[in-house]
Amino acid sequence: MHHRKRLRNLFRMLFVFAVMSNIVYAESLPKQVVLPLKLASQSADAAMAQCRLDGYKVSIAVVDRSGILMYQIRDDGAGVHTVDSSRRKAYTAASMGAPTQFFAELIARIPEVQGLRDMNDSILILGGGLPVKLSGEVVGGIGVGGAPGGKLDEACARAGLKAINADLYEKAE
Repeated sequence: MHHRKRLRNLFRMLFVFAVMSNIVYAESLPKQVVLPLKLASQSADAAMAQCRLDGYKVSIAVVDRSGILMYQIRDDGAGVHTVDSSRRKAYTAASMGAPTQFFAELIARIPEVQGLRDMNDSILILGGGLPVKLSGEVVGGIGVGGAPGGKLDEACARAGLKAINADLYEKAE
Protein backbone atom coordinates (compact mmCIF):
# COMPACT_ATOMS: atom_id res chain seq x y z
CA MET A 1 0.00 0.00 0.00
CA HIS A 2 2.81 2.38 0.92
CA HIS A 3 4.46 1.58 -2.41
CA ARG A 4 1.30 2.59 -4.31
CA LYS A 5 1.13 5.92 -2.49
CA ARG A 6 4.74 6.70 -3.37
CA LEU A 7 4.09 5.72 -6.97
CA ARG A 8 1.00 7.96 -7.12
CA ASN A 9 2.99 10.89 -5.69
CA LEU A 10 5.72 10.27 -8.22
CA PHE A 11 3.19 10.30 -11.07
CA ARG A 12 1.66 13.53 -9.74
CA MET A 13 5.08 15.17 -9.61
CA LEU A 14 5.86 14.00 -13.14
CA PHE A 15 2.49 15.29 -14.35
CA VAL A 16 3.04 18.70 -12.73
CA PHE A 17 6.55 18.84 -14.17
CA ALA A 18 5.27 17.97 -17.67
CA VAL A 19 2.53 20.60 -17.49
CA MET A 20 4.88 23.27 -16.16
CA SER A 21 7.56 22.56 -18.77
CA ASN A 22 4.95 22.83 -21.54
CA ILE A 23 3.76 26.16 -20.16
CA VAL A 24 7.32 27.48 -20.00
CA TYR A 25 8.01 26.22 -23.53
CA ALA A 26 4.81 27.76 -24.90
CA GLU A 27 5.60 31.11 -23.28
CA SER A 28 9.03 31.15 -24.92
CA LEU A 29 7.65 30.79 -28.46
CA PRO A 30 7.78 34.00 -30.51
CA LYS A 31 4.49 35.68 -31.22
CA GLN A 32 3.73 37.61 -34.40
CA VAL A 33 1.08 40.05 -35.46
CA VAL A 34 -0.52 38.88 -38.71
CA LEU A 35 -2.29 40.84 -41.41
CA PRO A 36 -5.88 39.57 -41.59
CA LEU A 37 -7.38 39.11 -45.05
CA LYS A 38 -10.14 41.58 -44.17
CA LEU A 39 -7.57 44.37 -43.59
CA ALA A 40 -5.63 43.39 -46.71
CA SER A 41 -8.74 43.71 -48.86
CA GLN A 42 -9.86 46.96 -47.17
CA SER A 43 -6.43 48.45 -47.77
CA ALA A 44 -6.39 47.48 -51.45
CA ASP A 45 -9.94 48.72 -51.99
CA ALA A 46 -9.13 52.08 -50.39
CA ALA A 47 -5.98 52.41 -52.51
CA MET A 48 -8.04 51.62 -55.61
CA ALA A 49 -10.64 54.25 -54.64
CA GLN A 50 -7.87 56.87 -54.29
CA CYS A 51 -6.33 55.98 -57.66
CA ARG A 52 -9.73 56.12 -59.36
CA LEU A 53 -10.38 59.50 -57.74
CA ASP A 54 -7.03 60.68 -59.11
CA GLY A 55 -7.89 59.29 -62.57
CA TYR A 56 -5.45 56.35 -62.66
CA LYS A 57 -6.14 52.80 -63.83
CA VAL A 58 -4.00 50.55 -61.66
CA SER A 59 -3.49 47.15 -60.10
CA ILE A 60 -3.03 46.76 -56.37
CA ALA A 61 -1.50 43.85 -54.47
CA VAL A 62 -1.23 43.13 -50.76
CA VAL A 63 1.17 40.48 -49.45
CA ASP A 64 1.82 39.04 -46.01
CA ARG A 65 5.10 39.49 -44.10
CA SER A 66 6.67 36.67 -46.15
CA GLY A 67 5.73 38.31 -49.44
CA ILE A 68 2.99 35.80 -50.27
CA LEU A 69 0.08 37.32 -52.16
CA MET A 70 -3.06 37.77 -50.04
CA TYR A 71 -5.22 40.03 -52.19
CA GLN A 72 -4.94 41.60 -55.64
CA ILE A 73 -7.23 43.69 -57.82
CA ARG A 74 -6.89 45.19 -61.28
CA ASP A 75 -9.02 48.06 -62.47
CA ASP A 76 -10.82 48.03 -65.81
CA GLY A 77 -8.33 49.18 -68.42
CA ALA A 78 -5.21 48.87 -66.25
CA GLY A 79 -2.19 47.63 -68.19
CA VAL A 80 -1.46 43.93 -68.03
CA HIS A 81 2.05 44.66 -66.70
CA THR A 82 0.55 46.38 -63.62
CA VAL A 83 -0.53 43.04 -62.15
CA ASP A 84 3.04 41.80 -61.81
CA SER A 85 4.53 45.18 -60.90
CA SER A 86 2.05 45.75 -58.06
CA ARG A 87 2.78 42.32 -56.59
CA ARG A 88 6.54 42.77 -56.87
CA LYS A 89 6.39 46.23 -55.27
CA ALA A 90 4.35 44.83 -52.38
CA TYR A 91 6.83 41.96 -52.00
CA THR A 92 9.80 44.32 -52.02
CA ALA A 93 8.28 46.64 -49.42
CA ALA A 94 7.36 43.74 -47.13
CA SER A 95 10.64 41.87 -47.45
CA MET A 96 12.83 44.95 -47.09
CA GLY A 97 10.64 46.74 -44.55
CA ALA A 98 10.72 50.12 -46.26
CA PRO A 99 9.06 51.96 -49.16
CA THR A 100 10.25 50.96 -52.61
CA GLN A 101 10.72 54.65 -53.47
CA PHE A 102 13.40 54.82 -50.75
CA PHE A 103 15.41 52.11 -52.52
CA ALA A 104 14.88 53.70 -55.94
CA GLU A 105 16.31 56.98 -54.61
CA LEU A 106 19.11 55.16 -52.77
CA ILE A 107 20.24 53.40 -55.95
CA ALA A 108 20.17 56.70 -57.86
CA ARG A 109 22.38 58.34 -55.19
CA ILE A 110 24.71 55.40 -54.54
CA PRO A 111 25.26 53.34 -57.71
CA GLU A 112 27.31 50.76 -55.75
CA VAL A 113 24.06 49.36 -54.29
CA GLN A 114 22.55 48.53 -57.70
CA GLY A 115 22.79 44.88 -56.66
CA LEU A 116 19.66 45.35 -54.57
CA ARG A 117 17.70 44.98 -57.81
CA ASP A 118 19.07 41.48 -58.30
CA MET A 119 18.50 39.89 -54.88
CA ASN A 120 15.74 37.72 -56.37
CA ASP A 121 13.19 37.73 -59.19
CA SER A 122 10.42 39.25 -57.05
CA ILE A 123 12.27 42.44 -56.12
CA LEU A 124 11.14 45.56 -57.98
CA ILE A 125 12.85 48.83 -57.15
CA LEU A 126 10.26 51.33 -58.37
CA GLY A 127 8.14 53.66 -56.25
CA GLY A 128 4.68 52.49 -55.29
CA GLY A 129 5.29 49.85 -52.62
CA LEU A 130 4.89 50.44 -48.88
CA PRO A 131 5.35 48.11 -45.94
CA VAL A 132 2.19 47.44 -43.96
CA LYS A 133 3.02 48.04 -40.31
CA LEU A 134 0.64 47.43 -37.44
CA SER A 135 1.77 48.52 -33.96
CA GLY A 136 5.29 49.05 -35.29
CA GLU A 137 5.63 45.54 -36.75
CA VAL A 138 5.87 44.85 -40.49
CA VAL A 139 3.04 42.43 -41.27
CA GLY A 140 2.97 42.78 -45.06
CA GLY A 141 3.27 45.10 -48.00
CA ILE A 142 1.02 46.95 -50.43
CA GLY A 143 2.02 47.70 -54.00
CA VAL A 144 0.38 49.86 -56.64
CA GLY A 145 1.28 49.84 -60.33
CA GLY A 146 -0.14 51.87 -63.17
CA ALA A 147 -0.23 55.53 -62.16
CA PRO A 148 2.10 57.76 -64.21
CA GLY A 149 4.97 57.64 -61.72
CA GLY A 150 6.05 55.83 -58.58
CA LYS A 151 5.24 58.72 -56.25
CA LEU A 152 1.66 58.75 -57.55
CA ASP A 153 1.41 54.98 -57.05
CA GLU A 154 2.73 55.50 -53.52
CA ALA A 155 0.08 58.13 -52.77
CA CYS A 156 -2.60 55.52 -53.54
CA ALA A 157 -0.82 52.90 -51.42
CA ARG A 158 -0.65 55.41 -48.55
CA ALA A 159 -4.44 55.86 -48.77
CA GLY A 160 -4.73 52.10 -48.37
CA LEU A 161 -2.63 52.19 -45.21
CA LYS A 162 -4.64 55.06 -43.76
CA ALA A 163 -7.88 53.15 -44.34
CA ILE A 164 -6.76 50.36 -41.98
CA ASN A 165 -5.00 52.63 -39.45
CA ALA A 166 -1.62 51.13 -40.28
CA ASP A 167 1.54 52.91 -39.21
CA LEU A 168 2.61 55.36 -41.89
CA TYR A 169 6.17 55.62 -43.04
CA GLU A 170 7.24 59.24 -42.86
CA LYS A 171 10.21 60.19 -44.99
CA ALA A 172 12.97 61.84 -42.95
CA GLU A 173 13.87 65.20 -44.40
